[in-house]
Amino acid sequence: MTKAFSIFGSSSRPQLGPFEQQVLQKLWTRGNATVRELLADGKIHQAYTTVMTTMDRLYKKGLLDRVVEGRAFRYTPRHTPEELQRVTALESIRQLLGSGDASSLPLSYLVEALSSHDAQLLDELQLLVERKRRELHSRQKENAARERR
Repeated sequence: MTKAFSIFGSSSRPQLGPFEQQVLQKLWTRGNATVRELLADGKIHQAYTTVMTTMDRLYKKGLLDRVVEGRAFRYTPRHTPEELQRVTALESIRQLLGSGDASSLPLSYLVEALSSHDAQLLDELQLLVERKRRELHSRQKENAARERR
């Protein structure tokens, strides 16, 4: 697997280990599976109990749903990779913003990271900020109009 998830760094949810990421990736590819089905393709080289424990952990972390099927569980991812990436990014940014005394300091870290990665991202960030400001301004006008009625 090439794309690792630096996920759930906050204390409310633990990080995913490499094998958890591998299992989640396999489930995204298949859509759903039992432990036996994941092992049947031969690409996972772990013991049945290891895979079963890992899938149970992912279920307990809220990343998988499961239904009883015979004497086993059929697991399905609760989120698409994109949804999980979005949640992860939001949690990381919230954690960053809550990390310092000066509220502008974490924002400067974000701007620095963006500019060192790709200067064009700063332009995109500016457009997104301006769009969000217009949206918030529009909502405030709507709320004020409702309150006057």
